[in-house]
Amino acid sequence: MTGAYESEIEPHRPTVDAAKLWTGGAATALVAALITVVGILLARGLLDVPVLAPKGKGVWGDASTGWYALGAAVAALAATGLIHVLLLFTPRPMRFFGWVVTLVTAGMVLAPFTTNESTASKVATAVLNLILGIAIGSLVAGSARSAVISAARRPSPGYR
Repeated sequence: MTGAYESEIEPHRPTVDAAKLWTGGAATALVAALITVVGILLARGLLDVPVLAPKGKGVWGDASTGWYALGAAVAALAATGLIHVLLLFTPRPMRFFGWVVTLVTAGMVLAPFTTNESTASKVATAVLNLILGIAIGSLVAGSARSAVISAARRPSPGYR
Protein backbone atom coordinates (compact mmCIF):
# COMPACT_ATOMS: atom_id res chain seq x y z
CA MET A 1 0.00 0.00 0.00
CA THR A 2 1.29 3.45 -0.83
CA GLY A 3 0.75 6.72 0.97
CA ALA A 4 -0.77 9.85 -0.53
CA TYR A 5 2.60 11.14 -1.66
CA GLU A 6 4.23 7.89 -2.70
CA SER A 7 4.11 6.43 -6.14
CA GLU A 8 3.43 2.79 -6.88
CA ILE A 9 5.86 3.04 -9.78
CA GLU A 10 9.52 3.77 -9.16
CA PRO A 11 10.58 6.98 -10.90
CA HIS A 12 12.80 6.18 -13.85
CA ARG A 13 15.95 8.24 -13.59
CA PRO A 14 17.88 8.37 -16.81
CA THR A 15 20.98 6.26 -17.08
CA VAL A 16 24.23 8.01 -17.91
CA ASP A 17 26.60 6.44 -20.41
CA ALA A 18 29.74 7.43 -18.50
CA ALA A 19 32.10 6.37 -21.29
CA LYS A 20 30.35 8.60 -23.80
CA LEU A 21 30.16 11.50 -21.34
CA TRP A 22 33.83 11.36 -20.36
CA THR A 23 35.01 10.83 -23.94
CA GLY A 24 33.14 14.00 -24.81
CA GLY A 25 34.70 15.70 -21.79
CA ALA A 26 38.19 14.67 -22.91
CA ALA A 27 37.51 15.98 -26.41
CA THR A 28 36.24 19.22 -24.87
CA ALA A 29 39.45 19.48 -22.84
CA LEU A 30 41.49 19.19 -26.04
CA VAL A 31 39.34 21.81 -27.79
CA ALA A 32 39.63 24.17 -24.80
CA ALA A 33 43.42 23.86 -24.75
CA LEU A 34 43.58 24.52 -28.50
CA ILE A 35 41.26 27.54 -28.19
CA THR A 36 43.63 28.92 -25.59
CA VAL A 37 46.70 28.52 -27.79
CA VAL A 38 44.94 29.96 -30.86
CA GLY A 39 43.54 32.84 -28.81
CA ILE A 40 46.98 33.70 -27.46
CA LEU A 41 48.51 33.48 -30.95
CA LEU A 42 45.79 35.78 -32.27
CA ALA A 43 46.13 38.31 -29.47
CA ARG A 44 49.93 38.39 -29.40
CA GLY A 45 50.78 37.65 -33.02
CA LEU A 46 48.13 39.51 -34.99
CA LEU A 47 46.78 42.11 -32.58
CA ASP A 48 50.07 42.73 -30.73
CA VAL A 49 48.24 42.60 -27.38
CA PRO A 50 49.96 40.91 -24.45
CA VAL A 51 48.01 38.11 -22.85
CA LEU A 52 49.40 36.36 -19.77
CA ALA A 53 53.00 37.47 -20.24
CA PRO A 54 54.81 40.55 -21.51
CA LYS A 55 55.25 40.86 -25.26
CA GLY A 56 58.98 40.32 -24.87
CA LYS A 57 58.32 36.64 -24.22
CA GLY A 58 57.34 36.20 -27.88
CA VAL A 59 54.16 35.27 -29.70
CA TRP A 60 54.08 31.82 -28.11
CA GLY A 61 54.67 33.33 -24.71
CA ASP A 62 56.37 31.49 -21.92
CA ALA A 63 55.38 28.63 -19.65
CA SER A 64 52.26 30.56 -18.62
CA THR A 65 50.74 29.86 -22.05
CA GLY A 66 51.01 26.15 -21.37
CA TRP A 67 49.56 26.61 -17.89
CA TYR A 68 46.64 28.61 -19.31
CA ALA A 69 45.94 25.86 -21.86
CA LEU A 70 46.25 23.21 -19.15
CA GLY A 71 43.91 25.22 -16.92
CA ALA A 72 41.33 25.35 -19.72
CA ALA A 73 41.58 21.59 -20.19
CA VAL A 74 41.20 21.00 -16.45
CA ALA A 75 38.17 23.33 -16.42
CA ALA A 76 36.57 21.21 -19.15
CA LEU A 77 37.18 18.02 -17.16
CA ALA A 78 35.82 19.68 -14.00
CA ALA A 79 32.70 20.70 -15.93
CA THR A 80 32.33 17.09 -17.09
CA GLY A 81 32.59 15.87 -13.51
CA LEU A 82 30.04 18.44 -12.39
CA ILE A 83 27.49 17.50 -15.04
CA HIS A 84 27.99 13.81 -14.27
CA VAL A 85 27.13 14.40 -10.60
CA LEU A 86 24.23 16.67 -11.51
CA LEU A 87 22.81 14.10 -13.95
CA LEU A 88 22.92 11.41 -11.29
CA PHE A 89 21.58 13.32 -8.30
CA THR A 90 19.68 16.51 -9.12
CA PRO A 91 16.39 17.41 -10.70
CA ARG A 92 16.81 19.55 -13.82
CA PRO A 93 20.57 18.95 -14.06
CA MET A 94 21.02 20.92 -17.28
CA ARG A 95 19.49 24.02 -15.72
CA PHE A 96 21.83 23.85 -12.71
CA PHE A 97 24.77 23.22 -15.03
CA GLY A 98 23.84 26.22 -17.15
CA TRP A 99 23.75 28.47 -14.09
CA VAL A 100 27.09 27.23 -12.77
CA VAL A 101 28.82 27.59 -16.15
CA THR A 102 27.34 31.06 -16.69
CA LEU A 103 28.41 32.31 -13.27
CA VAL A 104 31.92 30.83 -13.50
CA THR A 105 32.32 32.29 -16.99
CA ALA A 106 31.14 35.70 -15.79
CA GLY A 107 33.69 35.57 -12.98
CA MET A 108 36.46 34.63 -15.37
CA VAL A 109 35.48 37.42 -17.76
CA LEU A 110 35.53 39.98 -14.94
CA ALA A 111 38.76 38.71 -13.30
CA PRO A 112 41.22 40.42 -15.71
CA PHE A 113 39.68 43.78 -14.87
CA THR A 114 40.88 43.45 -11.27
CA THR A 115 44.53 43.60 -12.38
CA ASN A 116 46.80 46.53 -13.16
CA GLU A 117 47.47 45.39 -16.74
CA SER A 118 46.72 47.51 -19.81
CA THR A 119 43.12 47.84 -20.95
CA ALA A 120 43.92 46.00 -24.19
CA SER A 121 45.39 43.08 -22.24
CA LYS A 122 42.39 42.99 -19.90
CA VAL A 123 39.94 42.96 -22.82
CA ALA A 124 41.88 40.31 -24.77
CA THR A 125 42.03 38.02 -21.73
CA ALA A 126 38.35 38.62 -20.92
CA VAL A 127 37.32 37.79 -24.50
CA LEU A 128 39.43 34.62 -24.46
CA ASN A 129 37.85 33.59 -21.14
CA LEU A 130 34.36 34.26 -22.54
CA ILE A 131 35.03 32.11 -25.61
CA LEU A 132 36.42 29.34 -23.40
CA GLY A 133 33.38 29.46 -21.12
CA ILE A 134 30.96 29.27 -24.03
CA ALA A 135 32.89 26.44 -25.69
CA ILE A 136 33.28 24.38 -22.54
CA GLY A 137 29.68 24.91 -21.45
CA SER A 138 28.15 24.09 -24.82
CA LEU A 139 30.38 21.12 -25.64
CA VAL A 140 30.02 19.48 -22.21
CA ALA A 141 26.25 20.09 -22.24
CA GLY A 142 26.03 18.49 -25.68
CA SER A 143 28.06 15.51 -24.51
CA ALA A 144 25.79 15.18 -21.49
CA ARG A 145 22.64 15.23 -23.62
CA SER A 146 24.00 12.50 -25.87
CA ALA A 147 25.19 10.43 -22.89
CA VAL A 148 21.78 10.31 -21.20
CA ILE A 149 19.81 7.18 -21.88
CA SER A 150 16.18 7.82 -20.98
CA ALA A 151 14.01 5.14 -19.41
CA ALA A 152 12.02 4.94 -22.65
CA ARG A 153 15.14 4.08 -24.70
CA ARG A 154 16.66 1.73 -22.13
CA PRO A 155 16.00 -1.95 -22.81
CA SER A 156 13.97 -3.69 -20.11
CA PRO A 157 15.79 -6.15 -17.82
CA GLY A 158 14.22 -9.16 -19.61
CA TYR A 159 15.08 -7.86 -23.09
CA ARG A 160 17.25 -10.15 -25.20
